[in-house]
Amino acid sequence: MAEVHEMDPAEQLQRLYLAGFELQTFERFPNSVGVIRGECIVLMMPTPDGMQMIGTPGWRVGEVIGVLTEVGGRKVFQNKDQVVEATPERIEELERFRADVKAALAPVA
Repeated sequence: MAEVHEMDPAEQLQRLYLAGFELQTFERFPNSVGVIRGECIVLMMPTPDGMQMIGTPGWRVGEVIGVLTEVGGRKVFQNKDQVVEATPERIEELERFRADVKAALAPVA
C-alpha cells in the first residue's frame, strides 16, 4: 500500500523559497501568496491538499498579473489596460517558471 503524503502548505512554501522563488503577499488577495521569480508570478492559496495555483501563472505588469492573451494577432500579457509584449523568450520563461513551481510543490518521496 502506498504511503499517503500530507501536503503541508508551510513546507511547500519553504521548498519554493529554497528553490529561489520570492514569496509576496498582496492586500487585495489576503488569503493567497504570490510566488515570483523574475517577472513571472502566480497566486497560490493553501487548501487541505496543499498549495494550489489560483488561475494560471502570468507576467508581472506593474502591481498585477498580466495573463497571456492575443490582441490583434499579437501575443501579449494583459491586465485591463496594461499590456506587455509576450515575446517567445518571455513565454518560454513563463513555461519554465510553471514547471519549476510544480516541481517544487511535488510531494517529496
